[in-house]
Amino acid sequence: MYEQLLNKEAKLAVIGLGYVGLPIALAFAKKIKVIGFDINAKRVEMMRNSIDPSGELESNDFEGADIEFTDSLEVLREAKFFIMAVPTPIDSYAQPDLKPLLAASSTVGKVLKKGDYAVFESTVYPGCTEEDCVPVLERESGLKFGDDFKVGYSPERINPGDKEHTLAKIVKVVSGSDAGAAEEIAKVYELVIDAGVHRASSIKVAEAAKVIENTQRDLNIALMNELSIIFEKMNINTYEVLEAAGTKWNFLRFSPGLVGGHCIGVDPYYLTYKAKALGYDAKVILSGRSTNDNMGAHIANKLVKMMIMRGKNISQTKVLVMGATFKENVEDIRNSKVVDVIRELQSFGVNVEVVDPYASSEELQHEYGFGLVEEAGKDYDAVVVAVPHQPYLELDENYFKRIMNDTPILVDLKGILRGKINEIEYTSL
Repeated sequence: MYEQLLNKEAKLAVIGLGYVGLPIALAFAKKIKVIGFDINAKRVEMMRNSIDPSGELESNDFEGADIEFTDSLEVLREAKFFIMAVPTPIDSYAQPDLKPLLAASSTVGKVLKKGDYAVFESTVYPGCTEEDCVPVLERESGLKFGDDFKVGYSPERINPGDKEHTLAKIVKVVSGSDAGAAEEIAKVYELVIDAGVHRASSIKVAEAAKVIENTQRDLNIALMNELSIIFEKMNINTYEVLEAAGTKWNFLRFSPGLVGGHCIGVDPYYLTYKAKALGYDAKVILSGRSTNDNMGAHIANKLVKMMIMRGKNISQTKVLVMGATFKENVEDIRNSKVVDVIRELQSFGVNVEVVDPYASSEELQHEYGFGLVEEAGKDYDAVVVAVPHQPYLELDENYFKRIMNDTPILVDLKGILRGKINEIEYTSL
């Protein structure tokens, strides 16, 4: 398979062209023939015109790419090596939602042929690829796994908004359904990964490795969030504590904050779901998840108490929330925990306005029921700097004084304005 792809006698297809899939597709397309498949025809047309719908890539990233963008199964049928990079979200009950992944498996199954490879990149619980996805491939294709086609798993490690740790610079974990498949898949990925490829001993090991990467980060951030709640009661600034502790060589540098997005705030639930199915309750992981999931409400309640202490009539207050995406300097609003802050404030009757230089007001309205104001207004009782977007790093106290009333409160969740605010009542996590 590797030689066929290298000699352009076979095509590689990427199914799902979002934050993960499109960079992978374009990277391979600089080396071999690629089909970029997405079910959204509007997105496909944008990519045909060298536009990244996710806003991560520039038009010149499409240059020199031997790629055909399509939503056609007939075009997809021309490929022999399939990479599935679709979302794996959770539902309203924090349970794994495999619908996109199983739909992608069904799509590939319809075009799968003898000798083909199917590789999954989506974050899942250990066992999902072989227990949930392979049966769909077999059912749709009429082929037998192992004898007729090979399967692999190579978890994505794309970090939206990160221009330093890009695809080629991050070690890629790969695995296959047998030793031969694993080696062939590894060689294919080595075409585009400069940092090297780590060959995992099995698909389950690779799946587990991915899901614990974000579980570990989630737990460390949960610890920071809990510490911030404790230090707040002690009237100690959390960031000053972390700064001091960070002078020790082996202190792990994490900070408190809202934990949303499509990875850290989601992936641990895949692991705890599988653990529960095996009869084990993952107490530590779920405790961390509970802490992080409740931070939005904690922040809103803290602000409401502060406004009451200043004699404000809560039902007549106006608060500006700056930032609505799940992290800084990206357009992605998926699972944004800023929404929790906004909804909790609104539940008290607070009039909330939201600005964000990156987010789409239309998407926010569709997904969460609120949009953006074009620009910050005046006479705010409080401002919440929720996401440390680059433009916000350049703001000073005079800016906030101009848009706030005479008894203002500034909530700076990530501490980006620490040391800059002297006259406004200021607080951070």
